Amino acid sequence: QVQLVESGGGLVQAGGSLRLSCAASGSLSSINSMGWYRQAPGKQRELVASMTSGDTTNYADSAKGRFTISRDNAKNTVYLQMNSLKPEDTAVYYCNIHTAGYYYWGQGTQVTVSS
Repeated sequence: QVQLVESGGGLVQAGGSLRLSCAASGSLSSINSMGWYRQAPGKQRELVASMTSGDTTNYADSAKGRFTISRDNAKNTVYLQMNSLKPEDTAVYYCNIHTAGYYYWGQGTQVTVSS
């Protein structure tokens, strides 16, 4: 079993920054990918950014140029640096990990951007 604990969400004004963290623990074997998704009220969950074991990154168009995904392998932690935040970035952000053929999700962290 794998546990994901997210932190770093909060309330920020438009134009501000936040850094989300997601620490993975438990029965970790080789990690295929780690990523961040978000879900706004009334909308489907969508990919924000992901990173493979080979450090290939993928960003949603809305995140390109503003968000950066990174990871610390020694800490089994993935980060999402979010800059130039906009009100439309308001959502619950979820960490996701693909390992040993399974996908695991964190509990989510709320990000609210005020105008």
